[in-house]
Amino acid sequence: MKRARAAFACTLLLAGCANLSSYLTVEGDESRKAVELIEYTQKVAGLQSEEQRRELSASNLIFQKDHGRGAYGRLRLALLLAMPGTAFNDDARAAGLLEPLASGSTSATQPGPMQQLAGLVYAQVVERLREQKRTAQLKEQLDAMKDIERKIIEREQGRAK
Repeated sequence: MKRARAAFACTLLLAGCANLSSYLTVEGDESRKAVELIEYTQKVAGLQSEEQRRELSASNLIFQKDHGRGAYGRLRLALLLAMPGTAFNDDARAAGLLEPLASGSTSATQPGPMQQLAGLVYAQVVERLREQKRTAQLKEQLDAMKDIERKIIEREQGRAK
């Protein structure tokens, strides 16, 4: 009876180790992909404008071939679109691509490295969008104040005549 219990315990232990091993392999693969994406983004940032456009086209193709389901293609495209200082910068589209990865947990466990990277980039892109919106609002207010000032000056000049 003790041998049966010990054999059962060993079986459970081995099964748990196998599950842990597969989990660590998946986690390690995701970590490797996340690091690859960071390195890729740094490489593209140093390229000339035309080469950056080619990389954007390639990333669009990867994303389309995957029908937008895979985290890797989605994150790769979003990272390029969120890259500041490029002619193709599109923070709104990048946020749209990142939002499903950043907000939705695919399981009840902790988010993986790809999801964490997506969450980080998403937070930065959303903050930039908020700042752009606030800047636009302040510019509108400044223009309105300048218009009021101009009208006041014109009215005072009309009275002086």
